Amino acid sequence: MTSRDASAGTAPRIVRRGDFVPCRTAFIDAHTPGSDEKENFAIIGGGVSESRDQHVHIRETPGFNVGAAGQPPGCRNSLHYHRTAEVFFVLGGRWRFFWGRRGDAGEAVLGEGDIFDIPTGVFRGFENIGEGYGMLMALLGGDDAGGGVVWTPEVLSEARAHGLVLGEDGVLYDSAAGEFLPEGVGAMAPLTEAALAEIPEPETDEVVSGFVARFAELMEMTRLSRSGVLTIGDGGVIDDCPGFAVEFLSGHSPVSSYATERHEVLMAGAGEWRLSWGGGEEVLSGGDVCLVPRGLRRTLGVAGDDDGRAYLYRVRDTDDPAGPTRVSWKS
Repeated sequence: MTSRDASAGTAPRIVRRGDFVPCRTAFIDAHTPGSDEKENFAIIGGGVSESRDQHVHIRETPGFNVGAAGQPPGCRNSLHYHRTAEVFFVLGGRWRFFWGRRGDAGEAVLGEGDIFDIPTGVFRGFENIGEGYGMLMALLGGDDAGGGVVWTPEVLSEARAHGLVLGEDGVLYDSAAGEFLPEGVGAMAPLTEAALAEIPEPETDEVVSGFVARFAELMEMTRLSRSGVLTIGDGGVIDDCPGFAVEFLSGHSPVSSYATERHEVLMAGAGEWRLSWGGGEEVLSGGDVCLVPRGLRRTLGVAGDDDGRAYLYRVRDTDDPAGPTRVSWKS
């Protein structure tokens, strides 16, 4: 299937949170102390994983990729950047995001339900600063997620010291496991100092004010409007067009029967959500991901009593190209 028929079929395709298959060797820092306990999940599309062992639940993409990152307390994801959108919402835990060439240009702390559309072309990393295992749900722009990740030179060199080399083919090779670069494939070249000097380092206020939406504020907006809130999109709370649009729904925003010719992915945050269609019904709960066929008429709403914290992110593809984030600062 291509991205244009990724949701072809007569019934939604659901990946339950309890069925997520983790990969512990998805990225170049998999052996680096402090980053060696993180888990990567590819739910819809292969994302930007560099591992041949990455399990992918649904390979066909709807114009974007859906994944997740799970980390124990104190574990961090090393500095890197993307060429297309990287959007996270916090499913569980407390997280510190940091950015800049050395990771000290700015930072933002996010809690459950908060969402962050991280500007493209900016080095970023993140760590779990909560007390238990935490999880981030992720959206990556484009069917091929921009062709991969760009790491700082220090991440590449430290990984080599622990036996991992990233090939120019985008694949990891682990010398401790007897893997070496194939003939004709060189190691990924680090960025030059000239290239590094061109990468922007926005300040905290520039990023947080334009690219972070808080759960409490979104919940209040749905309470007042009694409808969903365009969270990422043209004119949305986060005014960006990364090739998909994200809407926040809560128990305050009931949804009547509807159909759309767009690809639609439902990402349950908290509470239980009943999805009904002609011939079937399913209940989605925290972390469940559902790809709904285009054109299928469906009804979506909170199942049972709403405790005031039930929420869900609804994502649809758009006609916008998967490319650089809209930014207001000068690079």
